[in-house]
Amino acid sequence: MGIRFVLMVNKQGQTRLAQYYEYLNIDERRALEGEIVRKCLARNEQQCSFVEHRNYKVVYRRYASLFFLVGVDKEENELAILEFIHLLVETMDRHFGNVCELDIMFHLEKAHFMLEEMVMNGCIVETSKANILSPIQLIDKAS
Repeated sequence: MGIRFVLMVNKQGQTRLAQYYEYLNIDERRALEGEIVRKCLARNEQQCSFVEHRNYKVVYRRYASLFFLVGVDKEENELAILEFIHLLVETMDRHFGNVCELDIMFHLEKAHFMLEEMVMNGCIVETSKANILSPIQLIDKAS
């Protein structure tokens, strides 16, 4: 399947966005998020951005005050996922203008919509920023 989950977390470890592409109940999600967030936030800048946890490979990157964490299958290419994270951030930057934690908090539906345009059922289906943002711009014009 590829991507199993995408998390956006602040520096204090609070989840700001969570999208899962496999079924986990609320307690499993809470436990998984807590373990992964603690593990990733405890690492320093000199360590690599890949962590193995349970049956996942977690690829993460920090942009300003937000950590973007993506859980993938063990055979997934880490560098491709880092590029996906960068594309997601660039897309959000283009829409919000230098995306920050508050943009995610106050426009959570738009952040989810961007992610849903890019990933379907755990597979990356769209990489064009213009194609990702055009439905959002149409919705903004209509409202």
